[in-house]
Amino acid sequence: MFGWGTKVPAILPQDVEKQMQGPNAPYVLDVRTIAEFRSGHIPGARLIPLAELGRRTAELPKNQTIVTVCRSGSRSQMAARQLVKLGYNVYNMVGGMMKWRGRTVR
Repeated sequence: MFGWGTKVPAILPQDVEKQMQGPNAPYVLDVRTIAEFRSGHIPGARLIPLAELGRRTAELPKNQTIVTVCRSGSRSQMAARQLVKLGYNVYNMVGGMMKWRGRTVR
C-alpha cells in the first residue's frame, strides 16, 4: 500500500480560491462520498470518492496541478499520498470543506 511517510505539500483554502481564478487553475479533486459532494462542493471540483481512486486514476490529468479535498483534510491527505506515489503534482487542501465554509459552494 502507500506509505505514511510520503510527503504531500499543503495548500490553504484561500490560496486554492486565488489559484482557481488564475490562468493555471488546479484540478480540484473531491474525494468525499457522493452524498457529501451533493450537499455542497467547490465550484468546478470533480468527484472521485477515495474508495474508487485506485481504479480511476487514469481520469486525472498528469499535466495539471491537483488539489485534493474532503471534509476535514484526512481522506484528501490519503488520496494525495497515493497520487504523489504515482507521479502526480498534488497539494492537499488544509482543513477541507470545513475550512472552505464561507466561500462559494455549489
